[in-house]
Amino acid sequence: MSSDIFEARRQSLEAEFFAERNEKLRQKLKALFEQQTSRESLKAASGITDERVIDTLISLNVTLQTLAAFSLFPLVEVAWADGSLDDRERAALLAAAAKDGLVPGTPGRTVLEEWLQHPPRAEGRQAWRAYAAELSRQLNAAERHKVRDELVRRTRAVAEASGGILGLGNRTSAKEEAVLTALAEAFPD
Repeated sequence: MSSDIFEARRQSLEAEFFAERNEKLRQKLKALFEQQTSRESLKAASGITDERVIDTLISLNVTLQTLAAFSLFPLVEVAWADGSLDDRERAALLAAAAKDGLVPGTPGRTVLEEWLQHPPRAEGRQAWRAYAAELSRQLNAAERHKVRDELVRRTRAVAEASGGILGLGNRTSAKEEAVLTALAEAFPD
């Protein structure tokens, strides 16, 4: 009888072990599937096919739900160009985000608000430039011109939000102008 108790206990422990192991494998497979799904949806939504760029976006936690925020990265970069972000720049950025549908509570808005806490990282700049290069290759000259002009217009609005003295004089700094120039160069004629 005591061997039956030990056998039952052994079988119970064995079942528990394999149940835990199966759950870990299931979670791992689920994560791999979600990553692949995320990868494919990012490719489809962004038009980017370069695996390295997609990997960088994923490492920066850019998802289908946050891709709209990623398109605002140049606005964030110009706002931080002088090393700080003031209330008027923040307000201009959030207004631009709202126009793009990034309202409070959405994943994209959450990412954008995180970016407003700290200056952009080099990885973010590199990923955005790779994104812009890929997008630029897919557009004809007229489309590139239109995208560039709209992006520079929106970015300049953020740069000018806090510039000048009493709204007079040069409203953008040399560092902000450098960001605007680099942005324009990302979409050549």
